[in-house]
Amino acid sequence: MTIWNLGSINIDHFYRLPHLPRPGETLAAESYSVGLGGKGANQSVAAARAGARVRHIGGVGPEDWALERLRGYGVDCAHVERCKVATGHAIINVDRAGENAIVLFAGANRGFGLEGVAAALKEAVPGDTLLLQNETSHQTEAAQMARAKGMRVVYSAAPFEVEAVRAVLPHITLLALNAVEAEQLSAALGTGLDRLLVPQILVTRGSEGAEWNDLAGGERLMQPSFPVQAVDTTGAGDTFAGYFAAGRDSGLPPGEALRLAAAAAALKVTRAGTAEAIPSRAEVDAFLAERAR
Repeated sequence: MTIWNLGSINIDHFYRLPHLPRPGETLAAESYSVGLGGKGANQSVAAARAGARVRHIGGVGPEDWALERLRGYGVDCAHVERCKVATGHAIINVDRAGENAIVLFAGANRGFGLEGVAAALKEAVPGDTLLLQNETSHQTEAAQMARAKGMRVVYSAAPFEVEAVRAVLPHITLLALNAVEAEQLSAALGTGLDRLLVPQILVTRGSEGAEWNDLAGGERLMQPSFPVQAVDTTGAGDTFAGYFAAGRDSGLPPGEALRLAAAAAALKVTRAGTAEAIPSRAEVDAFLAERAR
């Protein structure tokens, strides 16, 4: 099948720092680099590197290299619009322990029209998957279109905005959050995640692993993380989400898809960068084979 991703495309500016800046503090960066990022682009790259057929929907400004990078990873960009505003970008500060603090500028991620989204999804078929995050326009409308066509809808509730989550919840198949977002959503809605009216929930917990719940069927699975030395945690959750979606799309049962995604995320955090640091399926398979010995 095909994974469609209505997702952000960002130019990531990385600054390596001795520690994350405190209020009012000025720090000299130890290094600087530029790369492809955005939650949407990261998830598209992860799913494509996992072996899925991926078609991206979104917007960019005049920067050609961002699309060239995406295509280079095997992502179909025929439905990415050229917008009059700049490509979205992120300022990413990373400390020596691999933790990060990020500032986003939406740019073209909010500059494309609903008509292009609708035209793209007309080509989708039942059983395809739609990935969504909170960094673009038109998530709710896209989710409605996808469900009407019999597609799976996987929604990453990040960056967290409770009203955006409320709007999309009725139309999704799988809600994906990290531990902080899960707490924020429970507090905002005044209820536990197990009482949400969504079929499935995936919560990633960093070094504590991940949890998948089939609320409709009553199944619950836990996946421990693989211990590694973290260099940069940026994009780890997107790597997990993209690999998990690709695993399920290829027919893997939830437990195997979770293990595949956990291995991919573990490898990603051992490398600096975002999309460029996402491992290939061959690398993930080798990592899992080594851990099985």
